[in-house]
Amino acid sequence: MTTQKFDNLINGEWVAGAKYAPNVNPSNLADVIGDYTQADAAQLDAAVAAARAAFPAWSTGNIQARHDALDKIGTEILARREELGTLLAREEGKTKPEGIGEVTRAGNIFKFFAGECLRLTGEVVPSVRSGVTVEITREPVGVIGLITPWNFPIAIPSWKIAPALAYGNCVVLKPADLVPGCAWALADIISRSGIPAGVFNLVMGRGSVIGDPLVNHPGIDAISFTGSQSVGARIAQQCAVNLKKVQLEMGGKNPQIILDDADLKQAVELSVQSAFFSTGQRCTASSRLIVTDGIYAQFVEAVKARMATLKIGDALAAGIDIGPVSSLSQLEQDLDYVAIGQKEGATLVAGGDRLKLATDGFYMQPALLTDTTAEMRINREEVFGPVASIIRVKGYEEALAESNNTPFGLSAGIATTSLKYAAHFKRHSQAGMVMVNLPTAGVDYHVPFGGRKGSSFGSREQGRYAQEFFTTVKTAYVGA
Repeated sequence: MTTQKFDNLINGEWVAGAKYAPNVNPSNLADVIGDYTQADAAQLDAAVAAARAAFPAWSTGNIQARHDALDKIGTEILARREELGTLLAREEGKTKPEGIGEVTRAGNIFKFFAGECLRLTGEVVPSVRSGVTVEITREPVGVIGLITPWNFPIAIPSWKIAPALAYGNCVVLKPADLVPGCAWALADIISRSGIPAGVFNLVMGRGSVIGDPLVNHPGIDAISFTGSQSVGARIAQQCAVNLKKVQLEMGGKNPQIILDDADLKQAVELSVQSAFFSTGQRCTASSRLIVTDGIYAQFVEAVKARMATLKIGDALAAGIDIGPVSSLSQLEQDLDYVAIGQKEGATLVAGGDRLKLATDGFYMQPALLTDTTAEMRINREEVFGPVASIIRVKGYEEALAESNNTPFGLSAGIATTSLKYAAHFKRHSQAGMVMVNLPTAGVDYHVPFGGRKGSSFGSREQGRYAQEFFTTVKTAYVGA
């Protein structure tokens, strides 16, 4: 059986690269989803040139046409949510229900930004000089390079592409090399939406081959990146040298506080969901569970009991709670961190092993570590897998201090029935997003997303706040 080949989208045409790479199902390594082409420097140049050529007409064109195209994209995504959700689960390893949920979110994002095309606003204010009026408007930035990660292979590209196009920019997308399938499917939908050739371009391939050249390309006006902190820091430096606008989302080491007065059942469920669902491969996952003395023993036993009920298996199988880790290298990293935690003095009280199941895949039993301290690497560095550690504290004040004792600041949660502590935590948590009696992972598509400290750099993503990155402000003075 011949494996289907998938090409790059450049200037409205599907273009083959010099070579192809297989896209393998992490639930079943014998299952090859397809062979996806690898772009080279010449194809990247062609994609950027196409975007630059398309920008003048697209950026000043009819906003109804923009709305109609984005709305059409959203409509098709939602109509095909089961098919695309299955592809996502097969490619990335999320369970099928999670995959369908992510696809639904992507469709809703395009629908939201279709509306934003028609809600572009400005200001008219009086000047301090008589007979002069001041107009303040927003205009598109230009050609945007988008670099997206493997853990949300359709939602994150969507929440970058949709606002970029809505505000009149042109796009060159480089998805993660591990998950090209969802990006290709999204590009295929965009190519049939009525958007002119060159406005959106897809270049698949290795970051080492086209990632840095995209960031440093003189034809790119801005970069939006989601990925690791080390890569993000390098991109920030490169963009600073070239005076390019840059937006970075770089993960977290998110705390979940459980106070003595918390509803135990609720606290256990939201902690298990935050730490282990989506195989822990979410930048908003809570890998640090900070638990006060009075509830500590009950909480640990209840979490262990809940973990014992979790079903790990093929992402496409019915009734599965957690699918495989997305790649061998990520699985090895997860297992390494479990070993590192134990060497530092932590106690492994549940899970932490690679699993052998009916199909050959990257399966791991979620791991829970106790007897950990804030200085341990397991509590300082992002693992990005189904690994959670528990820090025991005396009370709320110590819990708050520990939650903020991290170089990251993306998401933070608290489980409590106290309005006093909930209100104080919302104000004093050093995170961009705060959850009260909810999992730290799971956010809406119509409100801002982003963090503080080492988690984020630049303006927020999603919702109306996306215009801060994808537009630039113009001030016009008009005399009588």
